[in-house]
Amino acid sequence: MTDEFIIDFLKMMSAEKGASANTLDAYQRDMRQFFDICPAINIKDINKKNISFYMQELSKQGYATRSIRRKVSVLREFFKFLYSENVIKDNPALYLSLPKKEELLPKFLVQEDILKLIEMAEKSNKPQYRRIGVMIKLMFACGLRVSELISLKENNINFEKKQILIHGKGDKERIVPVAQNALMSLEDYKNYRNYFLKRGRNSIWLFPSYSKSGHLTRDGFFKEIKKFAMLIGISKNKVSPHVLRHSFATHLLNKGTNLRSVQKMLGHADISTTEIYTHVISEQLITQIEKNHPLFGRKKI
Repeated sequence: MTDEFIIDFLKMMSAEKGASANTLDAYQRDMRQFFDICPAINIKDINKKNISFYMQELSKQGYATRSIRRKVSVLREFFKFLYSENVIKDNPALYLSLPKKEELLPKFLVQEDILKLIEMAEKSNKPQYRRIGVMIKLMFACGLRVSELISLKENNINFEKKQILIHGKGDKERIVPVAQNALMSLEDYKNYRNYFLKRGRNSIWLFPSYSKSGHLTRDGFFKEIKKFAMLIGISKNKVSPHVLRHSFATHLLNKGTNLRSVQKMLGHADISTTEIYTHVISEQLITQIEKNHPLFGRKKI
């Protein structure tokens, strides 16, 4: 019976909220995790204590506060749906207190490390590493999410207008400018792209998978970029697709780009999401002042 309610909820989120396939998969995993941790409970008998117990178990298992908040938010939507459908008389998650939100500043790579990654990739004689260089350059040039990068199609790039069409979260589209340098790397990539197309097969994807018919996976790109970073002497802990996206935003804002413009390029629905990068800039500014200002570091006169 529980499975039926979950399926109905996912159908509603797809039809009414326009949730993407990836989002629906995540919702389903989160709800099944809840019922695995709190088994053998009739869905009509679930109360606030059950959800609190679930949160405690997640914390014991080492989940970050941000992840716990997200998982419980899914449960809130689920029980809200059940209440609206008269499946339950009360919503057990309605007045639930969530763990205090962590104010985590986004990590970013300094420009020297990014340029080193790109330069060393372009010098490589291995197609997979040269492709990494192209992908890094696109992420740093356009601020793409990793899901947006790997799912690019060949016809998403407009070389004449120097633009890229991106299919973002919730099937929303946006157009961002592409640097000429990145376009030149894409043109060069066309010369060895067939290396990733076994047996002469065709593909609509800009970055096709080497082993199967789809595009390169998130996990595949994540592993390749970590491996390459280690090869050239950059700590694998410093490099990830998310870090490259954060670096894009941080570097633009450091150069005085308007916050609204960065919001549009990143595809953020809410500007408050973009504003977190201004905190990174503030931290950098304090460090620079402490390092360079004549009054900092001096003993009291």
